Amino acid sequence: MQRNIKSLIGFSMGATDGEIGKVDEFYFDDETWTIRYLIVKTGGWLMERKVLVSPGALKEPDWGNRCFPVNLSKSQIKHSPDIDTEKPVSRQHELELYSYYGWPYGDPTGGGFYGHMGMMGMVESRVPFETAIGAVHNEEEPGDPHLRSVSEIRGYRIHAKDGEVGEAVDLIVDGHLKIISLVVDTGSWLAGKKVQISTEWIKEINWKSLSFTVDISLEDVKNSQEYK
Repeated sequence: MQRNIKSLIGFSMGATDGEIGKVDEFYFDDETWTIRYLIVKTGGWLMERKVLVSPGALKEPDWGNRCFPVNLSKSQIKHSPDIDTEKPVSRQHELELYSYYGWPYGDPTGGGFYGHMGMMGMVESRVPFETAIGAVHNEEEPGDPHLRSVSEIRGYRIHAKDGEVGEAVDLIVDGHLKIISLVVDTGSWLAGKKVQISTEWIKEINWKSLSFTVDISLEDVKNSQEYK
């Protein structure tokens, strides 16, 4: 089943002993196009703190009630490493999470519903555990350059081989939270039609110019799947 990311914002997250909060954002890996973290706003019970939760901690989603149950307790969430989600998430921060929850570094699946599905794509892009441990004490370590927020790419311009397509407005994920396509608003050149462009067609991402280059033509875009 395919779903757009916007529709998942606001889902509640249920711990084994009560509600944790609401899903506020998603972080993804721009190499593997896999969701790596759900950002959950905890609400008043935890001073409106935002926490990172791996898809591996998810049990089977309750789509009807818009809820992501997880195999974690509220106490585990409360005492988890306090990571500032307004700043880049470094490998040091990730290691702290992996150590706390007991997730193997590079594969923080936790045995949940997504188990070895949603996160395995990122394994090869992670540095060796020994190298990562050496970075823990580096206070100047920058954020992981491949970890991006979904909201960051909204408005990015999409360039085909022979012209500009439009701008990214959303992402489509499959049942394993693997990002499979961009939703692109084509604007006036295609009468405001929104189309889905596969992530497999993305040739280059330019974070400085806020744009994507795709390896297809404008004619291919016209014939691509319309988003409804």
